[in-house]
This record gives sequence, structure tokens and C-alpha cells, in this order.
Amino acid sequence: MVVATDVEGYRAYVTGRLPALRRVAYLLCGDWHTADDVLSAALVRLLLHWPKVAAAENVDGYVRRVLVRTMLNERRRPWRRERPLDVMPEPPPAVGGGTGSDAVDERVSLLALFDELPPRRRAVVVLRYCCDLSVEETARELGCSTGTVKSQAARALDTLRERMTVQEESPWTS
Repeated sequence: MVVATDVEGYRAYVTGRLPALRRVAYLLCGDWHTADDVLSAALVRLLLHWPKVAAAENVDGYVRRVLVRTMLNERRRPWRRERPLDVMPEPPPAVGGGTGSDAVDERVSLLALFDELPPRRRAVVVLRYCCDLSVEETARELGCSTGTVKSQAARALDTLRERMTVQEESPWTS
């Protein structure tokens, strides 16, 4: 195993970008613990290839691609597979006893819906709408065609709209 020679350059990059990279990892994973695991694994890979990364034209794009691929690899691991229930066994508890703001409740609901997206669609939504990448840049990051990005984004947004409508009609929401 060869370790990068420009450790200071790596350290400076990671120190400056860590909060943003952690946010992207969280948006990709939907769980802070998994996001930290994915980010750690991605940063190790980044260090091992730092001379190549530092020479890249778009270092942030390279790192985002490593993050997405690490997240997709992590999702393939058998212990990460969960089987969701079609019907919840009991109504969810009221968050904050009715004292929470509507914006926070809405954000929590949206993140829960976001969690239900398949990993590829979630990655497309994060890269397109949270990282503000174009269709072409997203396709390059994911290693797929622009048509695939467009269709995955459209399907993800349709799924989110559909589930938001169902959630609003649920007897458990107030």
C-alpha cells in the first residue's frame, strides 16, 4: 500500500471541506452514523490516491464521485438490508408534544420520505438538487448517461410527490 506524499495538501483540503462533505454523505445515506462511516471510507480512499486527486481538474467532483460509489458499495452489504413493513404497527408518537415548528416537522417528514428512495435515485437527487450539479455533471459523477439521470430524477421526484400525498392523507398526521 502506497501512502500519498502530499499529506499536508490532503489535510488542508479535508479540513476545509469536511463539513460540506459530511452533509453530502448524510444526504446520500440519510443517517449520520452511516454517513460518517461512508465519509471515513471515502477519505481513506482519497488519501491513498491523493496525488492523482490533487492533479484532477475538479477535486470536489472527484471526491463526490468517491462518496457516491462508497455509499452504493455500502448499501450492497448484506447487513445494511432492512425489510420495511407495509403498515406501521402503531401510530408514530407526536414529535415534541405539538410544540415543534411546522418547518421542522415538514423537514423530518421529507427526510423520512427521502430515506425510502433507492440509493441510485437518492444519489441523483442529492447531486442534482443539493449539490446543484447539472444533468451532465451528475451523469459524469455517476458514470451513466444523461438520459438515465433525467429519468432517475423524474422517477424520484414522482415517488416523493406520491408519498407526500399519501402521507398527507394518513390518519396519523395532524
